[in-house]
Amino acid sequence: MGSHASDRRSGRVIAIDGPAASGKSSVARELARRLGFIYVNSGGFYRAITWYLLGKNIRPEENDLIAAALDAAALTCTVTDNESRILVNDMDPANHLRDDRVNETVSRVSRLARVRQIVSQKLHDCAAARDVVIEGRDIGSVVFPDSPYKFYIDASPEVRLKRRAAQGERDEIAMRDHDDVSRAVSPLVIAADAYVIDTSRVTIEQVVNEILTRLGQKGLPSSDVHITDARAR
Repeated sequence: MGSHASDRRSGRVIAIDGPAASGKSSVARELARRLGFIYVNSGGFYRAITWYLLGKNIRPEENDLIAAALDAAALTCTVTDNESRILVNDMDPANHLRDDRVNETVSRVSRLARVRQIVSQKLHDCAAARDVVIEGRDIGSVVFPDSPYKFYIDASPEVRLKRRAAQGERDEIAMRDHDDVSRAVSPLVIAADAYVIDTSRVTIEQVVNEILTRLGQKGLPSSDVHITDARAR
């Protein structure tokens, strides 16, 4: 999966990567709101695909069936309230993306090369002609490596485990970390030019403010975006 950013999109991409429960989703969503960009959760694509395959009783190891099912499926990125939504054959799986079965299966589905290729394509489609904040695990390293705006959000395993528990989700952080960094296709890595932020002991607003400062230093034009102060809600 190479980058097609130079010839396929005219919007700007802020890439935010990091492990499970690092706070990257909250940071990315708030950053997008402050900038007036579209928030895109790449994990939603993998979860939507997983939900779709589970509904067709296709197991993650059935590569041929997965390829055929996804080739026949229509995956569409739409935008509602400045956030992306993923439709599968015009069906909105939003209410099912955190189902236990999806949680238990998504890591196995997301490691498949064909699935990652499809999601990469859809992320480029979603970013076409839009300014976006996209969060995931290989956004800066693989999907949009040419973006000058890359961030890696991290936190200690203990903090991340507590965050998952507080969300009421069963998620084995150590296992997810192992899966993310050891998969053969697009493993979780820190892009060489990514700015790393540890969120273990800081608030979301502090992280977003740090990113905004860094974006200014990186030359992100601010005259044509609408930066909204976090207090004005």
